[in-house]
Amino acid sequence: MRTSKLARGAIALAIAAAGVLAIQSPAAAAPAFQLPFPCGQTWTGDSNDSSAHVSWEIDFNRGSTATADENDTVLASAAGTVEVAANQGDVNGYGNLIVINHGGGYYSYYAHLERMAVVAGQAVLRGQVIGGVGDTTKSTNDVYPHLHYEVRYPDRSQSHIIKSVFNGVTFPYTHGSVTSNNCATPYDPREVCGSGFNNIDSVKLGTAGTVNLLWNGSTSQNCAVTLKFANVGSATATTAFLEPQGSTRTTDSGNYSYYAGPVVRTAPTCVRWGGSTGGYSYTSAFEHC
Repeated sequence: MRTSKLARGAIALAIAAAGVLAIQSPAAAAPAFQLPFPCGQTWTGDSNDSSAHVSWEIDFNRGSTATADENDTVLASAAGTVEVAANQGDVNGYGNLIVINHGGGYYSYYAHLERMAVVAGQAVLRGQVIGGVGDTTKSTNDVYPHLHYEVRYPDRSQSHIIKSVFNGVTFPYTHGSVTSNNCATPYDPREVCGSGFNNIDSVKLGTAGTVNLLWNGSTSQNCAVTLKFANVGSATATTAFLEPQGSTRTTDSGNYSYYAGPVVRTAPTCVRWGGSTGGYSYTSAFEHC
């Protein structure tokens, strides 16, 4: 909030009253948005087929069957702070919804998520895992798994949805395929951990990387993997660990070029997890019980 300067304020009011045009501050520069999916993946977007669309929203799919994309990794399209991470199904039909505030009046929306890997108030990096593609919505609705994506500016009003731009190029409305250049890391945590694992938590390590927790419900196993976002391709000290409550800790530690892990442990109860890279580290409490 700006502090009023009485003398200058009086002069400004007098000038405005005399009909002199005031100089306006330029609009904030848009963030460098990337496609909200892992590096190299190609997704097809559609902004026209859903009756719920009112302007420039996009529904994304890439699989050849109706449920092929379920739990596929969703990334933050730009850095910011998570403003919403909640189920809003019967409020607005968005189901599990994440909204990221990128500053300068820009907000990105990620709807119908199967899982959310971040919480409100959490700062995220561009390219950080935030959840998984899903089909959550109103209890009276029925949709197939897809990511509903929006950008809003200069506030969160639905009337202020704007065209999405990825890697500097406006999406080819109303329908088109886009390949992700969201490449802070070339790896998807789900691919590192293997079949059956889905993202359930993610924390940034400064600007140097992220540590990610995944869960395989069929085997009651967790998987931890630390992805490097800095010094990618060069071997630097990087760790990932898991510690099921009541058991010993397992750590993968070394000089790695891309990631530490996967560390996989059976964890039928609570788990402590974390990792480090680039001089930053994270250790959770016992959680995800």
